[in-house]
Amino acid sequence: MAEITLVGIGCGNSDYLTEAGKKAISDADILVGAARMLETADSDAEKITAVRTEDIIDIIENNAEKNIGVIFSGDTGFYSGTTRLTDELRRREKAFRIVPGISSIQMLSAKLGIPWQDWNLVSAHGRDCNILGKLMEGKDTFFLTGGNVVPSDVCRILTEAGLGKTRVFIGERLSYDDERITEAAAEELTAAEFDKLAVMLVKAVPVPEKQAAGIDDEQFIRGNVPMTKQDVRASVMARMNIAPGETIWDVGAGTGSVSVEMALAAKGGTVYAVECVSEGCELIRANREKFRTWNLTVVEGKAPDALEGLPAPDAVFIGGTRGNLNSILDVVFNANPEARICITAIALESLTAALSELTSRGLDVKVAQIAASRSRKLSSYNMLTADNPIFIITGGCDA
Repeated sequence: MAEITLVGIGCGNSDYLTEAGKKAISDADILVGAARMLETADSDAEKITAVRTEDIIDIIENNAEKNIGVIFSGDTGFYSGTTRLTDELRRREKAFRIVPGISSIQMLSAKLGIPWQDWNLVSAHGRDCNILGKLMEGKDTFFLTGGNVVPSDVCRILTEAGLGKTRVFIGERLSYDDERITEAAAEELTAAEFDKLAVMLVKAVPVPEKQAAGIDDEQFIRGNVPMTKQDVRASVMARMNIAPGETIWDVGAGTGSVSVEMALAAKGGTVYAVECVSEGCELIRANREKFRTWNLTVVEGKAPDALEGLPAPDAVFIGGTRGNLNSILDVVFNANPEARICITAIALESLTAALSELTSRGLDVKVAQIAASRSRKLSSYNMLTADNPIFIITGGCDA
């Protein structure tokens, strides 16, 4: 009876192809895979270059009486083309077997002498990948690179986030005679060039301590830039309903107090703190480092222009507009018509403008007012000092 066998051939050097893999390749009447892999396959089988699932299925359907081996780089269980192919084979009720290979994870682990069992495993090869969000898990992180993301890109992102001293290991052409391992601080490799067959390990970065919403004001590094106070922040966070992995914009970020809280809530996602005052941007960076919210990206510039080109937001907090609320909201809703909006305002005129702009866009708008007072010591007495009342206006939020 004809067989369909999916074979992981490892990193490329046939010395690391398993005996079971060699036998499956030898027994195949037809061998299917990418040209680079077919060239190295020791087989007398007919070799057909194909990588698209649809093309491979056509070959299988047209050769039902023959043993077909489909070869894949690395291991069949790690971001491999086997995933789509096995789904399609099951849909068509076709029997198949899988012969796994030695992955680049295992190869890099062996070369470094570091166990990989606790690594965070990520593919940045031909897919969207939140580099900093992945690092927020606090583990050594393995990146399968290639396509639009190469090792120097990862190093640049780390450096721009204030993590330039982080140790990275890059393995090029693993298993081949000319393989190379590079170890350095990320900041040393932002302009380096590497072979397209490269993977990397980023050592664990410091991660945030667990914090409840409404961090004490005194914990933040502050200057002369306005800061959203603790009680207001806690209320804002409750209304924004931020989920892990989301993309958030903080427009008019000030010192970054709200940005930090949102970055903690959006763990695995990204917060873009947009601020036009240079001192504010420096404070945001300082608070990012203090709270270890590496998934917080500082964007220095004035909205709405500074918003152009940012990834579409799931939610937006607007703490300052400099009179540009209408155009800011235009950019937001052009990027994502379903974005959740939260605006804070002190002046009645700002409240009126926010209500008008949000209702004119058909959003279900809600308003809350926070009037907090704080105790202070006066001689032997504790007195209360009131903060300015703050309006919190939301549109599209559940809370």
